[in-house]
Amino acid sequence: MTTQFDILILGSGPAATRIAEQCAEQYQVAVIDSQEIGGTCALHGCNPKKVLVHAAELVDWTRRSKGQLIDNNSHAGIDWSQLITFKKTFTNPVTLQKTKKFKKKNISIFQGDARFTGLKIIEVNGAELEAEKIVICTGARPMPLGISGEGLLTHSDQFLQTNRLPAKLIFIGGGYISFEFAHVAQRAGAVVTIVDLNKRPLGGFEPSLVDRLVDYSRTLGIEITLSSTAQSLFKIKDRQLQLTVMQKGMQKEYYADMVVHGAGRVPATDGLDLERAAIEYDEKGIKVNQFMQSISNSHVYAAGDVVDSDQPKLTPVANQQGYTVVKNIIEGNHATPDYGVVPRVLFTVPQLASVGMDEAQASEAGYDFNVQTDDMSSWSSLRKVGVTSAAYKILVDRQTDQILGAHLLAPDAAETINLFALAMKFRLTATDLKSVLFAFPTSASGIRNMI
Repeated sequence: MTTQFDILILGSGPAATRIAEQCAEQYQVAVIDSQEIGGTCALHGCNPKKVLVHAAELVDWTRRSKGQLIDNNSHAGIDWSQLITFKKTFTNPVTLQKTKKFKKKNISIFQGDARFTGLKIIEVNGAELEAEKIVICTGARPMPLGISGEGLLTHSDQFLQTNRLPAKLIFIGGGYISFEFAHVAQRAGAVVTIVDLNKRPLGGFEPSLVDRLVDYSRTLGIEITLSSTAQSLFKIKDRQLQLTVMQKGMQKEYYADMVVHGAGRVPATDGLDLERAAIEYDEKGIKVNQFMQSISNSHVYAAGDVVDSDQPKLTPVANQQGYTVVKNIIEGNHATPDYGVVPRVLFTVPQLASVGMDEAQASEAGYDFNVQTDDMSSWSSLRKVGVTSAAYKILVDRQTDQILGAHLLAPDAAETINLFALAMKFRLTATDLKSVLFAFPTSASGIRNMI
């Protein structure tokens, strides 16, 4: 027997929740998720990660203030078990709260692995569900590395559940997960190594600022090994792990108590049997048109990290795509996502933030532009709090005075970059932004010196 709905939504993260709650006002909606209701961002990603990052920021703030603002004998450290307990006060209520909200809106919930059995039919736990519209919001999963002993790797969600921080950690990959967690773990007292196959980590961020962050990370004691390919992982005595890495044609062994997968994520489409619903996809995700609708199955829409898109895989992007899907389901296809420019932030300590183009991209696009760049560590606003690694690079079009890109390495870069994103979206010129009387002294007030 087939149960009928108007809309079936696979996943329960930010995009899925937006779609489910808004569509439930007019349609009969069901949500299907193989994991806890709530999604990666709220349970295993952005939000709990920021709790850990805040702890690292507090420790860092205290340590760099010794001898200036704080007595040299003062000790600042992280009680890891206590930190994880505090993190759980944010994550533990999510599933129950969201489940209650779904039920209040008469949204049906199915827990289990979903798979397509037809153009608009889903099977979950032996039950067959059918709907005129199906929305795929299954997000992303850790990318398979194809190394021997891969099952011994710890994934980011598992790391966030670790009640006892291991003494020695290795992070495979040089992206967001590795650098953010490495900075937290180092401030918590762990010996940390990052192994990345690239010549420069953190692709997508301004290269010169990445180099500064890498250099600073090394001064903290974080070992960063580049142009290195992980080959195998296995247990040795005392439950320790050995990671074998190929580096410049030679094998090298690293030893740790935990090896964390930080080498990127891929769209979570495995097991959905998309072929049975004639849904086109590739390794980049589900192929959609400008309305976020499958190009090969008009019954299907998709939003978030599972989509093949040039946009960064970030929560604001998923939310914007979800908003577009809602409008097109309710009103018919007419809405397209309005992304503007999407800022990206790496929550290391200090933070690294970017919006728009870097120099290479601007040159390739044919722009004639000025580059404003400087070391900010000598600025009084940063010297007051003992910051030793801070810089900026701003690209301004010579013809139009438009800001083409903004790149910041600083403690408050995450907040300041939003002002550049706002200016770029509404096409304010560098002169317009420079004319604003920002509150002083604040991090944002430094913008006038950057452009």
